Order: sequence, then C-alpha cells, then structure tokens
Amino acid sequence: MAAPNEVTFRLPRCPRSVPRARAALLAVLGDWGVDQEVLGNAELVLSELVTNALRVPVPSDRQVGVRIARTVDEGLLRLEVSDAGAGTPELREPGDEETGGRGLLLVEALALRWGVEKRAGGVGKTVFAELKAPDIVAEPVETELAAVMVHPGQYVRVWGAWRAVLDVHTEQHESHESTVVLTLDEGPALRVHATEPLTVRRRGDG
Repeated sequence: MAAPNEVTFRLPRCPRSVPRARAALLAVLGDWGVDQEVLGNAELVLSELVTNALRVPVPSDRQVGVRIARTVDEGLLRLEVSDAGAGTPELREPGDEETGGRGLLLVEALALRWGVEKRAGGVGKTVFAELKAPDIVAEPVETELAAVMVHPGQYVRVWGAWRAVLDVHTEQHESHESTVVLTLDEGPALRVHATEPLTVRRRGDG
C-alpha cells in the first residue's frame, strides 16, 4: 500500500497538544523525505497555528483538528489547523513591549501562502499554510540494510509482504556469530544472521 498523501488527527485543548502536533509532524515528514530546512520551518508554522487555535475561546471539549498533506507533483506541503471558534485571525504589528502577537508574522515569513477557510460542514474555521517542499517524495524510501541495523518502527519486506518491526534483539552464539531476531506485527518472529541483507522502509503505511 502506498503511503498516504495526507494525515489527519485531533488534539485536546491543552498545552501538551503543541509538542504532540510537532512530534506527529516530524514523524510524517521523515517518511516523506522532507529536508531539514523545510522540516524546521514546518515545525515552527504548525506550532504557531496550533497555539493560536488553542487560544480561541470555545468550550473545553471542542478539539483542534490537524491535517498534514502533500502534493508531490507541485512539491508542496500543506498544514491545516481547524477550531470551532468564530472570527478570522489577522496579521498585526505588536508593539515593542508586547510579548505576543507575532505568530502570524512568522507564518507569513515562512509560508509560500496562508489563509483562512470556513470548515466544510462544521462550525468554525480552518487556518492553512503551504510551504515549498521540493524534495518531498511520493513513496517511503526503501533501502537494503544488514539485519543488525534494523530498528523497531521500520518495515521489512518478508514473505512477499511488508511487516512492521515491533522489537529487535540479538542472540550471541558460542561460535561468536550473531543471530538477529525481529518480532513482527504479523506472523512468526524472523531469525536471520546479523549480516543478512533485508529490504527496509521507514515508518509509513506498508
């Protein structure tokens, strides 16, 4: 199965949601092959959009929606954050003594474009930002690694299918050779010599 071109999730209205959003973004963009500069800019932009959404005065049970999407042929990364609040965020120039109010200025500087849309079929709005990501890839990158280099969270191709690696441990033998044991999400554990080459892909839909 191909990796998805978008990932969506919801966050509770609490301060921990900002680092959670960043962690999810880093995992997704790592699978999509985005370079470090774009990744860093996207992390800042998403942090600001989620922070602004959490400040909107709405009931505490209303969650914040996040969508991370890519358009491979255009090399674009799109970040969307939705909330149930009214109004439209606007750029403003905070005074020298103000400690806040600069979030959208940062978004304006880093994004190719940004804007606000009404939520389809729902209450509130979606704030989006698009960033140029010329290195974004259509599929998770596949590579060949020695079994001893495989880590939990990766996917390996075995028995004609992709299997998620849940755990990895090494067994030492009296002959001083090593066997790597991979615990997979389906089927029996895979036992191979430490130097056995395995086809591996990064985290993503296998």
